[in-house]
Amino acid sequence: MKLWIALNMTPGVGPRAATKLLERFGSPEGVFAARRRELEELRLRPETIESIMKREFEPKAGEELDRVRSLGGDILVLDDGSYPALLREIADPPITLYVRGEWQACFDQPCVAVVGSRNCSTYGRNASEMLSRDLAGQGFTVVSGFARGIDTSAHRGAISAGGRTVAVIGTGLDDPYPKENQKLADEIIAAGGAIVSQFPLGTPPLKENFPYRNRIISGLSLAVVLVEASERSGSLITARLATEQGREVMAVPGNITSRTSIGTNYLIKAGAKLVQQWQDVVAELPNEITATILPPKMERDENGSEAAQPELEPAGLSPAEKKVWQKLLPDEPMHIDVLLEATGLSFGDLNSALVGLDIRDLIRVLPGKHYARKI
Repeated sequence: MKLWIALNMTPGVGPRAATKLLERFGSPEGVFAARRRELEELRLRPETIESIMKREFEPKAGEELDRVRSLGGDILVLDDGSYPALLREIADPPITLYVRGEWQACFDQPCVAVVGSRNCSTYGRNASEMLSRDLAGQGFTVVSGFARGIDTSAHRGAISAGGRTVAVIGTGLDDPYPKENQKLADEIIAAGGAIVSQFPLGTPPLKENFPYRNRIISGLSLAVVLVEASERSGSLITARLATEQGREVMAVPGNITSRTSIGTNYLIKAGAKLVQQWQDVVAELPNEITATILPPKMERDENGSEAAQPELEPAGLSPAEKKVWQKLLPDEPMHIDVLLEATGLSFGDLNSALVGLDIRDLIRVLPGKHYARKI
């Protein structure tokens, strides 16, 4: 294991270079035993060749493993039976995978990625949370990239359903980025999820790291669902990678006047499956998966037609909280003045109701004194 870790720590050895080295020399042992001339034939960078010849990171690999384990994590290597099978199938898979949390349980379940824009709308945030909650509630592991916006909502949606979620990060396992999501990282671990990275400890959030992270997100997943993506969103890179890896690519439709919907609407026009609910995702997955995931039975009305299930109102609401909750919508933020008029409550009662709903995490408090219901 230590030579795998040492090879991954070697400067200039990313997944593509590692694959070339392993194809040529058969194993990390063979790589570190190679002659300089043989390494030069692969056109590696001079500093990479020098590091391999000196076996520079071999003594540091043991320290790296000890540090990861002190964080409650572990390192999986490509020839390990515990390495995720789906990820191993992609071209140039990462040769090591740093993991923390209940990673084995997460990978034992079918995985679906839910990703999207950092600068998302309330609609996108709600759609991400709803889909992730429903998929996690059906036994899927929700994979996302731990970024602000859609990714954060995907992780939170899975947690709210009591399900599992995997955060794939573009930094070292010891310093997840962004900093503001440190509490979320703890919540993911506490909920039986996992944090995953291909990068050695101490790796900062460099721009070039995130396409590598995106390859892992799609590589771990049976399907990738884009919720919102602008014309140049990094999430479109994930969609492209998913297509190259033979994964299903799906998208949630958005407002045609919204910049954050340009990418997702384009994908749908190009042939991506349009997603409105979790059943749309499951319908595109292999039969052995869908056979165990059945849609909920719907009640029938007096004419025998399927009737939509009534929306469930949260239990234990005060009369004022009920009024506010009933007036708010998930994707149309309402200003406090409009809410005041719509509910007929006094300003004091309205404020008390909003505080109560916020404490129970039933509403979103948005800039400019706007409020929206959480799905």
